[in-house]
Amino acid sequence: MMNDTTPQDAGAADNRPVNLPPDLGRGLAYLKTEVKTLTGDPGVYRMLNGAGEALYVGKARNLARRVTSYTQPNRLSNRLMRMVSETETLEVIVTRSEVEALLLESNLIKRLKPRYNILLRDDKSLPQILLTADHPFGQLKKHRGRKTREGDYFGPFASAGAVNRTVADLARAFMLRTCSDSVFSARTRPCLQYQIKRCSGPCVDLVSREDYAAQLDQARRFLLGESATIQRDYAERMHAAADKLEFETAAIWRNRIRALSGIQASQDINVPNLKDADIIALARSGERSCIQTFFIRGGSNYGNRPYFLSHNADSTAADVLTAFLGQFYDDKDPPPEILLSDEPEDMELLASALSARAGHAVRLSRPQRGGRTKLTGMARHNAEEALARHLADTGSQRRLLAELAELFAMEAPPERVEVYDNSHIQGRHAVGGMIVTGPDGFNKAAYRKFNIRDDGAHAVTQGDDFAMMRQVIHRRFERVLKEDPDRTGGTWPDLLLIDGGKGQLGAVSEVMDDLGVSDIAVVAISKGPDRNAGREQFHMRGRETFTLSPQASAMHFLQRLRDEAHRYAIGTHRARRQKSELTSPLDGVPGIGPKRKKALLAHFGSARAVAAAGLEDLESVDGISKAVAKQLYDWFYSGH
Repeated sequence: MMNDTTPQDAGAADNRPVNLPPDLGRGLAYLKTEVKTLTGDPGVYRMLNGAGEALYVGKARNLARRVTSYTQPNRLSNRLMRMVSETETLEVIVTRSEVEALLLESNLIKRLKPRYNILLRDDKSLPQILLTADHPFGQLKKHRGRKTREGDYFGPFASAGAVNRTVADLARAFMLRTCSDSVFSARTRPCLQYQIKRCSGPCVDLVSREDYAAQLDQARRFLLGESATIQRDYAERMHAAADKLEFETAAIWRNRIRALSGIQASQDINVPNLKDADIIALARSGERSCIQTFFIRGGSNYGNRPYFLSHNADSTAADVLTAFLGQFYDDKDPPPEILLSDEPEDMELLASALSARAGHAVRLSRPQRGGRTKLTGMARHNAEEALARHLADTGSQRRLLAELAELFAMEAPPERVEVYDNSHIQGRHAVGGMIVTGPDGFNKAAYRKFNIRDDGAHAVTQGDDFAMMRQVIHRRFERVLKEDPDRTGGTWPDLLLIDGGKGQLGAVSEVMDDLGVSDIAVVAISKGPDRNAGREQFHMRGRETFTLSPQASAMHFLQRLRDEAHRYAIGTHRARRQKSELTSPLDGVPGIGPKRKKALLAHFGSARAVAAAGLEDLESVDGISKAVAKQLYDWFYSGH
């Protein structure tokens, strides 16, 4: 985001290149023409290239004045001159206020990912804990994404692991169910969670609705910061049971106290007088920045997470921090307080925008003294350490990519490497996996899975590995040819690595030839003699099979890439297989809800027995009318 008078990263005229961009004059003339019709109202503007792709998105208090600043080449940096030279279309959206413009700008930047904006690329949703409120016996569960379900949400947590540990400890401490509503409705006897004292058995009426509601309320209070009160109450109950010589009951309360202590043990940051806040600190080095974010909720530390951003070297700390805050909170609820290591641009405006988005007051502050300064200092130190490790890893990654370019006779080090592997068991539940790596390491947001199809134009005979790979590659490149034919979107690879031997190489090469893609290096990697890891062999068209020394850094790098592809493909296959195995034949029957499903399972014992039952047997089930029984019978015997 930028102010209304001076372009971001504006530089002196003597910083401009001797050879100006060839289309700069055209771009300047176009913008000067457009400025004549622009309003002085607040709004958002988008600069687009000839292909209609967004180059830059910005907000303005005064649209005409803001866009005019781009028509003064002596005040533009090299980077902005390149942007203006590429601009062929200007689009504007007038808003009612500058706050509304700032919110819209953040949303558009995140959605369009313009090349000349500072982008937050690693921004997948953070996990939370949800206590559901749309069921008589609420569920304790991990949640990601939009808050579409009624209930109380707590978080965000820095990692899925932290949420999983906390959910397990909360279940043990408050005896709450973690099973899904469908599993809950189908239970006829207590599950293992009840046996190991992690659930009070509401599915089979072993706890009253009132008592379970009290357990839920205790968990809610604990997550809101009343941990000391809850622990005192548990301690009193443990001692009271011990005084009555009810040692088994006392041991249960002791274990629940330990579970609460386990949650608090991981919260190793001292946050006095800070209940709900984010601590955000910035570290910079050249064109890379790390922003470290600590999440404090209910006075407890929910963990921290680094975010890495690329930007122009002239971008200030305020530029980087402002861009981060707008994009980071675009789909997250900001807490009432945000502590910052540096002051962003338009801090009051940003606070107003975040308050409008959150529905409550949000205060941004840069502490100057006291304990809060120590917190932002600690966060900045973590950011500096994370950035140093990231830069070291990036430098090492670039060296390894340069080695691959030399090894595979490529003209330049690859910017995007795609690695493919398939996974199946005797052809069943077959999937293809694609992982992506580049100068910044694994790009997990770009990973893709391909459920192998056994029908259509590229149908696969069960167990035909070559046909599976052909289908995966064809679907991948058929799509990218349609979506990014000019190869300007950063989605085209420079190198394909295929897990397999000459047969897989031939299958992939055949597809690439059919699609007319001939300028991408393709390498197949197979295990060596006796499938000996460390003696992998490499296969390329037009070259003899070759290998590398087991000690070579490129060999270790390629093994790591292949192992990551293998891990991803196997994980995707297992998930597909598990989903298939857990799907009940009753789930797709129209008119069979949780109650009827529970009655049928209780009567017949399994969904398979229901599917094989006769019409009279179905009619004998409590709650199943003759009409429903006929519908069930017809459903299963008509081939569904």
